[in-house]
Amino acid sequence: MEGSTIYLGQGGLVQVNGQTQTINATAQLINGMLFYKDQDGVIFAGVSLQIFFDGNTALIAGLATASEGLCGNPINGNQTFNLAAEKSSSSVAGCEILYSDTPNNTTNCNITTEHCNLLMQAPFTDCHSQVDPAPYITACAETSCKFQTEEGLALSCQFFFSYAKTCGLNPNITLGDWRSPTVCPVPQVSCMEMYCSDNEFCDENNGEPQCLCRALFAAKYTPTNSLGDPTVCMGSSATLTLAECLLSAKKIDYTTLRLLDESCKGHLDNETHMVTFSFDSSNTCGTEVMSNNASQIIYKNTITLQNSSTDVITRHDQVSIDFSCLYTVPDIRSVSFKIKESSVVQEIVSGIWNYTLMMNAYIDAQFVNLVGPNTELVLDQKVWVELMTGGLDYNLVSLVTDSCWATNQPSPNASLRYDLIINGCPNPADHTVRVQGNGLGTSNVFSFNMFQFSGKAGDLYLHCQLELCPKHGSSCAPLPILSF
Repeated sequence: MEGSTIYLGQGGLVQVNGQTQTINATAQLINGMLFYKDQDGVIFAGVSLQIFFDGNTALIAGLATASEGLCGNPINGNQTFNLAAEKSSSSVAGCEILYSDTPNNTTNCNITTEHCNLLMQAPFTDCHSQVDPAPYITACAETSCKFQTEEGLALSCQFFFSYAKTCGLNPNITLGDWRSPTVCPVPQVSCMEMYCSDNEFCDENNGEPQCLCRALFAAKYTPTNSLGDPTVCMGSSATLTLAECLLSAKKIDYTTLRLLDESCKGHLDNETHMVTFSFDSSNTCGTEVMSNNASQIIYKNTITLQNSSTDVITRHDQVSIDFSCLYTVPDIRSVSFKIKESSVVQEIVSGIWNYTLMMNAYIDAQFVNLVGPNTELVLDQKVWVELMTGGLDYNLVSLVTDSCWATNQPSPNASLRYDLIINGCPNPADHTVRVQGNGLGTSNVFSFNMFQFSGKAGDLYLHCQLELCPKHGSSCAPLPILSF
């Protein structure tokens, strides 16, 4: 036994030194230690240490030198403790600050405390000389008082069971029927074979074992009446994650849920028991594309209940959970730079999806030689301007250059203005303007011959109004004006 590593997990999992063991009702000797399993849980017995574990609650008994609890050593040589009992009684360093719920104002603490004090009466008195009931009573009263009276009384039965189980580890003690005087029902189902996540616990529900949400976990979602976390938009994908235990609490079976495309269903993580629904550009799952007053492009899908076409009636609430991602256009901005200087890059943080707009000027059609601060441009020299984005999925949206114009002042609203592109097309009055790939992808190019305003010397400033167009819709969302 010395030097052995024992792991007891949910679902009756037992590992000794990393090797998974098959445990049943017949006691087995493994590395000098005795293991067996009953309907309540797994029992491990060593020379000076006994452990009972049902997947949710651990009872540890033995000599004080044989084990250390979550917050230190047992109080005496025959002390038995579980999580709740030790939490309330230990004063070991590191355990001074404990998580604590405030009492429920609907709870009658006197009633729950009186119920817990039944541990001082028969038939438990037969065990008092071997197992001190005081830590159990204290933990029972403090914990039960934090729930509504009905729930608190039911919770106190767990402490009665823990005390009775501990007493049962001593073959010389027979408690007899302790459930009748405590009005604690005999469990109708066993949670022994159930695996629940860290945010769940196993209990009976409609005669079946089921993983239910822990109160601390559910409290994050109760105020907003939500069933999971907010939508996550990344790149060209959208993901919504729901908690299976929150769905089960509303009698919703996650396997009956699907997106607008019935073939797109949720994926259950076997470890966390979180259910994920998602769509992306390669599989839109029936995603609807729409615009909001031309200021946003919205990609929306809905989680609904998949009813059979043969179902005439249903006795379950209908399910409709909308989730969406969007490209949001901020207020109009201008980023101006002289055509003699380098290119401009503007980072657009748009709602949840982010993207970058770039506007570069070149003096060659191969887009190799950027217009820089030392580039000398002459009149009638051809200039190519590339407008492109980073962070957009070309399967979802395309970039459209709606208009471009030149001014002799940095402001795009200067009174002296010359149009190069109008409504996505070259100015018919200027035969030097050429537009390539406008609206076909996430970048496009136009070119024109250099000019200056008659009678005006100085720099030339170029401004462009861009739009994003959803490839699955019929509307565009205008982007900020880019200027140089």
